[in-house]
Amino acid sequence: MLFRSLPLSAARTGDPAPRAQVRQGPRPDAPTALVVGSGFGGLAAALRLLAKGYQVTIIEARDKAGGRAYVYEQDGYVFDGGPTVITAPFLLEELWSLFDEKMDDSVKLVPVSPFYRIRFDDGRQFDYTADPEAMHEQIRKFSEPDVAGWDRFVAKSKEIFDVGFTELADVPFSKWSDMAKIAPEMVKLESYRSVYGLVSKYIKDPALRQVFSFHPLLVGGNPFTTTSIYTLIAFLEKKWGVWYAMGGTGAIVKGLVDLFKRQGGKLHLNTPVDQILVKDGHTAGVRLADGREIPADIVVSNADAATTYRRLLSESKRKRWTDKKLDKMRYSMSLFVWYFGTNRKYNDIAHHSILLGPRYKGLLTDIFKHKKLSDDFSLYLHRPTATDPSLAPEGCESFYVLSPVPHLDSGTDWREQAEPYRKKIADYLESTIMPGLSESITASHMLTPMGFRDELRSEKGAAFSIEPNLTQSAYFRPHNVSEEVRGLYLVGAGTHPGAGVPGVISSAKVMDRVLPDARTFAAERARELAI
Repeated sequence: MLFRSLPLSAARTGDPAPRAQVRQGPRPDAPTALVVGSGFGGLAAALRLLAKGYQVTIIEARDKAGGRAYVYEQDGYVFDGGPTVITAPFLLEELWSLFDEKMDDSVKLVPVSPFYRIRFDDGRQFDYTADPEAMHEQIRKFSEPDVAGWDRFVAKSKEIFDVGFTELADVPFSKWSDMAKIAPEMVKLESYRSVYGLVSKYIKDPALRQVFSFHPLLVGGNPFTTTSIYTLIAFLEKKWGVWYAMGGTGAIVKGLVDLFKRQGGKLHLNTPVDQILVKDGHTAGVRLADGREIPADIVVSNADAATTYRRLLSESKRKRWTDKKLDKMRYSMSLFVWYFGTNRKYNDIAHHSILLGPRYKGLLTDIFKHKKLSDDFSLYLHRPTATDPSLAPEGCESFYVLSPVPHLDSGTDWREQAEPYRKKIADYLESTIMPGLSESITASHMLTPMGFRDELRSEKGAAFSIEPNLTQSAYFRPHNVSEEVRGLYLVGAGTHPGAGVPGVISSAKVMDRVLPDARTFAAERARELAI
């Protein structure tokens, strides 16, 4: 029998969503699709599959949906586990509009300004915003001549954005010819330069070069090796702003899950997948860690791309994404993340702060090239209660601070190093922008590279999957349509276009472009089986 119903019962995630605008679900004889993982890429893919008429089930290993956007709750504090910077909100709005609904009815986004407050090790600060006049004033504090250079850089960023994001972010790169078509345009846009190299063409002050080149770190890249195509992020933020979801990023996850279930989708939590099943070169479903098998007509993996091939397809012969090839890939840095609550307010701290250490290139070289845990660090500090006091008890604050660190090839034993490293970060914060911190902490939780490996099943504990350098972008990343198995699709940080919330949601749009609707798929599959 070609199309089968899934044998598991739907799992609950919170209270039932309001049932306004409920549409009729998929036909009971429609083809079945399994989505492995419920990160933003998996949720977006599942919704697009529902809109195409498939019966869709998401299978999630953890006890909550969200993937890297997991939510931790402790002693009245709410901590977003991963992404906190929301840009290009229209990509989220599109998912509700697939079903003639409005995101605003489920999720409230509010703008954040400044986008980031950047603090240098010598105490100088730079408030990064979308306002050109305010940016000119900030730049003048460092270097008057760089005001004109920044204007030229923004113009270049827009030029790159118009191609790299507007034209290519949701275009599949399944064939070499797809890459060859855009090669001349990429050369014209100077994609052979690094982000830092292109910034340095326009900006001369060393401190300002750091301000305008840090963005690749938000998607797992080294500014000194990541292709300059990623300077498009500067214009993307300028065009659409930086946003925060009231209730935290987890509120977006909940809104997407509620939408998915309202439209007839099923979500199963605490259900780790052991293997993607293959029959006659086509996906046949999955085998769970407890040995049960769930049949399906197609499988979409939102698991880490390397994990998908190395672990979930370990029983299948692979021609391209072999273990040897995966070993040669370069993986992003990892992160050390400390979530903490305080019983006092820190009103002078911005919603998003970046605290740069005494070294920039040297630190990044240690992390990405030497795989060495350095004595110094740079930090990103998230203070959501600057915008949304509901994430902490009254009079208290919720924070997380992350430090980019090498992935697990560093050999660091985080079981021994986690607490000393946390203490070092806490001491630094207390001596700079958070006086009295050590006496104010009332909740604490840590996520180390080992957590990225063990809880998120990310290769080498890399926080952003495959590193986004030029030779690992577009066609050179694992493709959204698997070359190994028919009926297998990949979404998420490790495939095209890459990491970051806009990237992983766009990966589902790529899948949408290449996957036929349910009726067409059923007809094509029936013909295939009849041959």
